[in-house]
Amino acid sequence: MIYAPLFVAIERGYFADENITIEPTPIQGGSDSVVQLAAGNFDVAIGGAGAGLFNAAAQGVEFTIVAPMHSERPPLTSPLVISANRTDEIQRIADLRGKRVAINATGAATEYWLGQALEQAGLTFDDIELQTVAFPNVSAALESGTLDASILGEPLVTIAEDQGLVAVLAEDFIEGFFATYVYMSEPLLEGRPEVARGFLRAYLRACRDLQGDYMTPEIAKIVETYTQVPADVTLRASPAQYDPNGTVPLDNLTTLQAYFLERGQLEYAALLDVTAFTNTELAAEVARELDSEISNGDTSSDDYDY
Repeated sequence: MIYAPLFVAIERGYFADENITIEPTPIQGGSDSVVQLAAGNFDVAIGGAGAGLFNAAAQGVEFTIVAPMHSERPPLTSPLVISANRTDEIQRIADLRGKRVAINATGAATEYWLGQALEQAGLTFDDIELQTVAFPNVSAALESGTLDASILGEPLVTIAEDQGLVAVLAEDFIEGFFATYVYMSEPLLEGRPEVARGFLRAYLRACRDLQGDYMTPEIAKIVETYTQVPADVTLRASPAQYDPNGTVPLDNLTTLQAYFLERGQLEYAALLDVTAFTNTELAAEVARELDSEISNGDTSSDDYDY
């Protein structure tokens, strides 16, 4: 669901307008995307800014963040959930003291999410038993009692609620924070800058479509085409948020890096300068172009190869 801008840009012909053909390829996640990007296997990658990303940057892996992907605001796309059978016992985050609480992976943005949720209740990681459970296995673990609570992402939250398996405990502990980004390879940015610009034009056009109460049946159907998640589920799930101008939030990146450093998950001691692997100008230029075209009623594009 959080990849909706990519799907919308493909289906509405925004990449075609730039003469760019997209071949979406799913990978495991973590730092895998930027490592494969640097290896020349991809031109563009979309993924989370976790500890692996910062460690890759410290090791000299070449990649550039050119835009944010999704952010969350209440009701969150990745809330804290419990078993639907334990709502009388666990009524607030503070009730998780001494209990087993999961994220999908250490060093991922969900760890920061959980940290923020615990802080809201005056707790820390020392007050819980932190576990890692893959999102698809969370509902079963909660139902069996081997797990007391977990961060869980949409659309699995809505699907599990429909099945009577989970209840949302908290969904308001993050506000407008970006933890996923669009990365480009150096050969693309330096060797084919007009293609890079064309990709961002298409991407930002889609992001601009996904503003406000944007989750229409048509967009939900587009998401279903690429994810096999029923459109009805997507329509009811808490939606992700997107920046229409692609402004790279350097403060969010710095916050995540400092957080993972404090958690002991980075392989270096001094904070990296995040501007060394970000490009804030490209998206800003493209956004200005799009604004100008809208003002002038001109939506034509140049001819690119990809």
